[in-house]
Amino acid sequence: MSSSLRPAGISTHFSARWLLSLCVGAVAAYSGAVSAQAYPSKPIKAVVPFAAGSATDQIARAFAAKIGEILEQPVVVENKVGVNGMLGADAVAKAAPDGYTILIGTNSTNAALKSLMKKLPYDQDTAFAPVAYLGSVPLIVAINNDVPAKTLKEFVALAKAKPTEVTFASASTSQLVSAEMLAGMANIKMTNVPYKSGPAAMTDLIGGQVNMFSADFAVMLPQVKAGKVRGLAVTSSKRAKAVPELPTVNEALGLKDYELIAYFAVFAPAGTPNDIVQKLNRAINTAAGSKEITEKFAAIGFETEPGTPEALAQRSKTETEKWAKAIREAKIEAQ
Repeated sequence: MSSSLRPAGISTHFSARWLLSLCVGAVAAYSGAVSAQAYPSKPIKAVVPFAAGSATDQIARAFAAKIGEILEQPVVVENKVGVNGMLGADAVAKAAPDGYTILIGTNSTNAALKSLMKKLPYDQDTAFAPVAYLGSVPLIVAINNDVPAKTLKEFVALAKAKPTEVTFASASTSQLVSAEMLAGMANIKMTNVPYKSGPAAMTDLIGGQVNMFSADFAVMLPQVKAGKVRGLAVTSSKRAKAVPELPTVNEALGLKDYELIAYFAVFAPAGTPNDIVQKLNRAINTAAGSKEITEKFAAIGFETEPGTPEALAQRSKTETEKWAKAIREAKIEAQ
């Protein structure tokens, strides 16, 4: 470029730097576009922080199969169990943010753990990139068939007559908090018996090793329908279509503010590129609206609710505050 054609005040050195930066930016944009188009080029690992057979596991496997079809790559479920979901969540928080490791998160891992644990090995608020909301499901409060109570009101009376002698099982945050909230609002004292998995807790409820268990429909409903345990109430604010004969806790005890619903969502490690998050979000939302998913889980009261990553981020914030309040009011001490 001749001096007569070069804009005043711009040196040849500056022009070269400007041209170089333009090229670098173009290459970066091209690389990002290529990576988005290429993703996924290998199987995706979906970490389920609860045991095989749990509601989280059943929902995760159904979504994984459908998402795999949509993205044309297998989505492999890996159960990493322990500490109310903390071990699985921690593994994903520390995974490479490349879209090939995702968390099937719940109210345990992405809302309540912050209040249940004195210290987490990751920052719950910043360790994850919200991807997509899957849906929610209420719980059923049930007792062993040999417990001399036919209604929730009778069970509460029994617990009042024998403080701390009545036992309840828990294997997740929802199960623990739902029972402790019930105890607090009904002014009773029960003894918690912790389990590593919902199915294991269910086995002991049927066997009479524990008196009561409040668990999701996936684990509880088949046993209630089979008459192996006695369902007393549902934890939602409205009766469930799957078991319309069961009253809500509010109806059964004359309460107004009792409600506890378990929910499920997908999270990726913080720093996962936005184009990959958006691609996963679209695939998950498509799966959530599919006939296979909606029909498969209709019987257990699972309701899908497709949405944006931003909507999930806001929901996570709201739910974290909600669960902190519930845990505080239930007087559950951080471990």
